[in-house]
Amino acid sequence: MIHIKSEEQIAKMRIGGKMLASVLLETLKHIKPGVTELEVDDVAEKLILQKGGEPGFKKVKGYHSTLCVATNEIVVHGIPTKRVFTKGDLVCIDCGVFYGGLHTDMAETIYLDDPKDPHRKEKQTFLTVGKQALEKAMSVAREGNRVGHISQVIQNIVEGARYSVVRTLVGHGVGKELHEDPEVPGFLEKPVEKTPLLKSGMTIAVEVIYTMGKPEVEYASDDGWTIQTADKSLSAVFERTILITKAEPEILTA
Repeated sequence: MIHIKSEEQIAKMRIGGKMLASVLLETLKHIKPGVTELEVDDVAEKLILQKGGEPGFKKVKGYHSTLCVATNEIVVHGIPTKRVFTKGDLVCIDCGVFYGGLHTDMAETIYLDDPKDPHRKEKQTFLTVGKQALEKAMSVAREGNRVGHISQVIQNIVEGARYSVVRTLVGHGVGKELHEDPEVPGFLEKPVEKTPLLKSGMTIAVEVIYTMGKPEVEYASDDGWTIQTADKSLSAVFERTILITKAEPEILTA
């Protein structure tokens, strides 16, 4: 069931979304060579609590971290570990804030620059494509269009650059629950006209989840959460929570 949010709910999600964006921006500044994933997770939790929110991911049954941290071949749902960041790493931070009874969700991937990295330019281009796909996809997320319009844009840009969209992981509605209907794939699995219609008041998390190699993924360990690329290629994720309107979408996690 797709939930249309009330003005009161939207107002709360605006506050939570701004909170999340500021937390993520500050957390990203702490990602440096020599720092561990666990240390960054601790930073994010303290920031959320200081700002009056709650870590949204801790509301998910069985998950006990504030962040999902995906380094290099890890795609999503990475439980923060003692893994130490090094120069040349691609690091994705996925974070959620629960405020006023409502969730917002956001992810960003950065490159820990290394001028001596022989794949430096390739990694930078890889991330540029993902950012472009997210921006273009959000631009078509408006009332009267369909989920398929978002999916089509992501797929065209990512695959046009000869990267792969992960098929088993998708964007989603967000609000009362962290994951709500509708699913928002980064690829077209059916004709656009047969995908859910976008209506004002819907809040969705648009996600670009893609790899440098093949699209297949697998569990990285027996923790039941951490997912990596099956071919161990690099991966990245870009995600924003947005509000559908009759005009341009409102980015709640701007």
